[in-house]
Amino acid sequence: MTGYYDIVLGLIPVALLGITAALTFVGLSMTAAIPAGAFAAMVLIGHAMFVNAPVDSTEDVQSTHQPVNAD
Repeated sequence: MTGYYDIVLGLIPVALLGITAALTFVGLSMTAAIPAGAFAAMVLIGHAMFVNAPVDSTEDVQSTHQPVNAD
């Protein structure tokens, strides 16, 4: 089963190459199209890292951190 991060990993080269190719096909120079494609790939990576970041489940966090007694 593919998850969110599998899809993001697949979309990074698609965004970089696809947007670059599409902008080049429209008539934009390669010098301008490559940074635009790279920016789109960077947005995908940033979203996966900071907006929808992987987190531990609350069960894992609670089971590893036991309260300390003050005795």
